[in-house]
Amino acid sequence: MSYDNMLTFHGHVGTPVEVREGSSVPWVVFRVASTPSVWDQASRSWRDLPTTWMSIKAFRHLAQNAAESLSVGDPVIVIGRLRTETWTTKEGETRESTVLEASTIAHDLGRGVTRFRKVDRQQQAAPTSDGTAEALAELESRQVATPAA
Repeated sequence: MSYDNMLTFHGHVGTPVEVREGSSVPWVVFRVASTPSVWDQASRSWRDLPTTWMSIKAFRHLAQNAAESLSVGDPVIVIGRLRTETWTTKEGETRESTVLEASTIAHDLGRGVTRFRKVDRQQQAAPTSDGTAEALAELESRQVATPAA
């Protein structure tokens, strides 16, 4: 029995998809922003709630395909496992971040159209976490404007 926390997260790509190399295994990291809206009966209009940001990480073929397919602002649906990444800063402080380790990434076809193109790639080695902490720290430290819904 697996006790992994699976999560489906949808929103808009908020940062460029950054390709990294870890022990010859390609991986990517990027952020997705989700801003829910609620109907405000008093003003008879939609009102945005606070934006939730999620760091997304993917490996191997999924990483390569995401890097070639996604742009900032694209509406996406990401399915994966919740992970906690821990690292130590240059100042010696311990930090941690929740990351969604993606098993599936797709454009949200409820918001637009896309075209599928099959890619033939060779099998590659298992993922490692080389450089993950630094990439997450750098990514989360950036000030990013909330994408429009």
